[in-house]
Amino acid sequence: MLRPLALALATWAFVGGAAAQPMTPANQAVADAEDAAALLRAALGQLADAVAADDQVLALTEVIRGYELGLAALRDGLRQASAREAELRDRFEAQRERLGQVLGAMTALQQSPESTMLLHPAGALANARSAMILSAVTPGLRAEAEALQADLDEIATVRELQANAAGMLGAGLASVQEARRLLVSATKDRSSMPVRYAEDPEELQELHAAADSLDAFADGIARMEKDVGAPMEDFESARGNLPLPVIGTILRPYDEPDAAGVRRPGWVIATPPAALVQTPWPATIRYRGPFLDYGNVMIVEPARGYLVIFAGLAQVFGEVGDVLKAGDPVGLMGGTEAPAQEFGSQFVTDAVRGGEAGRSETLYLELRQGNETLDPADWFVLNPVVEPQQD
Repeated sequence: MLRPLALALATWAFVGGAAAQPMTPANQAVADAEDAAALLRAALGQLADAVAADDQVLALTEVIRGYELGLAALRDGLRQASAREAELRDRFEAQRERLGQVLGAMTALQQSPESTMLLHPAGALANARSAMILSAVTPGLRAEAEALQADLDEIATVRELQANAAGMLGAGLASVQEARRLLVSATKDRSSMPVRYAEDPEELQELHAAADSLDAFADGIARMEKDVGAPMEDFESARGNLPLPVIGTILRPYDEPDAAGVRRPGWVIATPPAALVQTPWPATIRYRGPFLDYGNVMIVEPARGYLVIFAGLAQVFGEVGDVLKAGDPVGLMGGTEAPAQEFGSQFVTDAVRGGEAGRSETLYLELRQGNETLDPADWFVLNPVVEPQQD
């Protein structure tokens, strides 16, 4: 079903020699790419074992998550490698005149016969002095040449990494898009999802119609008399250790005003198109669907008195009352990737630019306790996958 991606991974010949080469910044990027390929291979292996519908949801989620983790690792490696290339090119530019003199001297030594170089009109003593000067200068020229060759080899490694990464990503794109399509279908078909309580559509509809803000809507849901039972796990013990629900870049932290001066009591996260959003903790779905201009909203309850809000999704999975496990998919972001023939090269370009380049969608994340909002920075773990905005 996803064999094209497996075949594409086999084309990563450039990763095989990374361990045998000196660990330069460029070679570290190659090692990161190898780790990314391993993540993808592991996910594909799990997909083959999926049989039941629930197992397929889990396997497809891991395929997509593994792919996105691989992209994040590759993105970071490409950014670091490109920064190294820029550093080397800046060094060449700063030393252009001296390097020109070194290359000129080396060319002269190569083209001039040794006997002619050692002849001197002042006689034998001058010949001896000339030989001593040449013997002293030649090792220095050789060292300069070796350093220059090492820098050029490192730049070549970066270029090879970029070219191979672009080819692999373009080849594997269709398979990952198919995995997303199958995930949407599988979440609709699964039949063993536990249900904590029956939906009360009238109460939700009245609340939805009356609320004029996401804050008022979430506050109303928190006040709805729904006994979700005792917390399945100690949610408060997860403070500071929750995984981020999506891969991306934090554009605006908690309560930071945007360009228009609007403050939001949550995080705005830039994500790639069609990114997978997962629940960070076992939770019950309290609401899912469109709301005002937020796009699709998913509100889940990880424990009595707490709500986690996701807003801005293109698709949402599950129904009100469904009980989710940690890591279950709650939806997909909108947007579309570039066509396969352009995707890889576009990804490389965006990775080199860094920041939110290539992350065209925005997920809003809010955490509430009762009618109070909480700073996600106190609860979620930042890591290389979800990174703060770069200055």
